[in-house]
Amino acid sequence: MQDLTIAFIGGGNMAEALIAGLRRAGHAGEKIIVSDPQQQRRKFLAEQYLVRTVEDNSVAAAAADLLVLAMKPQQMKDALAGLSEHLKADASVISIAAGVSSAAMQEWLGSGANIVRVMPNTPALVGAGMSVLFSDAGELHKARAEYLLKACGEAVRVEKEAQMHAVTALSGSGPAYFFLLAEVMQATGEKLGLPAELAAKLAAQTALGAGKMLVESDRTSEQLRHQVTSPGGTTQAALDMMYEMGLPAAVRQGVVAASKRSEELAG
Repeated sequence: MQDLTIAFIGGGNMAEALIAGLRRAGHAGEKIIVSDPQQQRRKFLAEQYLVRTVEDNSVAAAAADLLVLAMKPQQMKDALAGLSEHLKADASVISIAAGVSSAAMQEWLGSGANIVRVMPNTPALVGAGMSVLFSDAGELHKARAEYLLKACGEAVRVEKEAQMHAVTALSGSGPAYFFLLAEVMQATGEKLGLPAELAAKLAAQTALGAGKMLVESDRTSEQLRHQVTSPGGTTQAALDMMYEMGLPAAVRQGVVAASKRSEELAG
């Protein structure tokens, strides 16, 4: 896999996270190409990661064994115009754009394109991403996608493209839910008399620790919650109030709303 030439169309934050992961994993800089319209961004990526940069999308596409579409969903159709004639027949095309269906990309790139849809999330920026992929293409193309994604976190597959809406709602948008909880915890800590810096550290480290327990423990989230909740204690008092104020229902409704919005964006 390290012999693959991997090209990115779009050099934004998520592309940078993947590039950084690839470089940490030992993928050679000369085997990575980034196309981006902004000269300043190209200069930064070239200097920071020692990768090749170009302004022309077709140049990147022509060189790619694995082409990563890392632009905004609304830019996708225009960006893909005319690229099909430049792609290698066995190139893998990975899209990280939310809401753009495989069928739409097949229409823009041609029915022979080997497309893999991916929903990453922002913790990829710190090597702790959770990416989910779907593809009707062959095993080779899925394996290439997993090689890319596992350079900055975990990657799993779903069997039905329709499941990507729920994936978007749960893990794609999910970091924001935890950031909101940490934000509220920090602000409340400050109101209770803690210095802002200390309240922020307590909220952040608590989130990190709880996340590690979820990942590394053999217990479910429900079991872990019960483990930390002593009857009649402070945690029980907090959870009772959260249930009374409707926190679980609010979270459920929020995740459903995100899934519905994903469906709307897909047209």
